[in-house]
Amino acid sequence: MPAWLPAGEADALFEALRDALPWSAHRLKIFGREVQAPRLSCWIGDPGAAYRYSGTRFEPMPWPNVLLPLRRTVSATAGVAFNSVLANFYRDGADAMGWHSDDEPELGPRPVIASLSLGATRRFVLKAKHRDADAAVQRHVLHLAHGSLLLMRGDTQSRYRHALPRTARPSGPRINLTFRKILDQANDHSAR
Repeated sequence: MPAWLPAGEADALFEALRDALPWSAHRLKIFGREVQAPRLSCWIGDPGAAYRYSGTRFEPMPWPNVLLPLRRTVSATAGVAFNSVLANFYRDGADAMGWHSDDEPELGPRPVIASLSLGATRRFVLKAKHRDADAAVQRHVLHLAHGSLLLMRGDTQSRYRHALPRTARPSGPRINLTFRKILDQANDHSAR
């Protein structure tokens, strides 16, 4: 959904998040080695919305006031009561995210993820995990602009990987907010 968030609101939100969030560079396990993440991140959510990926468990920081109205609006648009958001800060074109699927057990078998882009337009690429005739597309490229909202749902995470590749072209800073619903593994049997 291009221009889902009007430009003025997107500008103000970008500045507020850039200046207010406690951004950190965390370590990721890739093929058995620990490496520095190629971006800055901040995990935000309701109490108990811990998230484990790349061998690390992330406890959420409380929702900042600036994100509360946005959380409600994104949840209404997606039809999902999101309880967490991963905020990523890409400082320039050298910051990136490699091929992966958001298929961790705490997201359930068919998660809905709402991805809001703020700042510089970057290329987002999806590719099928397997070359099968049932895949709607084998590879798809989207240019995610300031204020755009991307909804990934259904079998997206089980059938596709996605990435935000590095770019040698001059690129300004970008913030991406990926809203998620962490399931209560102890009480939600649909997550098994």
